[in-house]
Amino acid sequence: MPQVFTWPVRIYYEDTDAGGIVFYANYLKFFERARTEWLRALGVDQHLLAQQDGAIFVVKHAAIDYQAPARLDDVLNLTLSIEKLGRASVHFVQQAWCGELLLASAQVKVGCIDAVTLRPRALPPATAAKMQAA
Repeated sequence: MPQVFTWPVRIYYEDTDAGGIVFYANYLKFFERARTEWLRALGVDQHLLAQQDGAIFVVKHAAIDYQAPARLDDVLNLTLSIEKLGRASVHFVQQAWCGELLLASAQVKVGCIDAVTLRPRALPPATAAKMQAA
């Protein structure tokens, strides 16, 4: 059973659409924040990763299913777990919860690329080891 990382996010007015619910594309931003905070929790500094190892992460694929809306002032718990850790990619399962209610779920594939050539490259060994241990 993969470990689950959780990150809270509050819904602000700027996150909502004219109907008062969270604009669907904002879930991509929320999930990105959760992945960034997960990396921080692992001790992975993305600036140093790019500068010292020449590696950056990019989203290659994202598929989202929406089950229920979030509204202004809701506090969501964003979760993520690794579905598959590859040589140059990570497949995540991410979810947005409001209390016990699942609002959205996503499968996100993130690739590791060379910061200069923008071509796929292997995850730096220290980063891969931290992800493996997560």
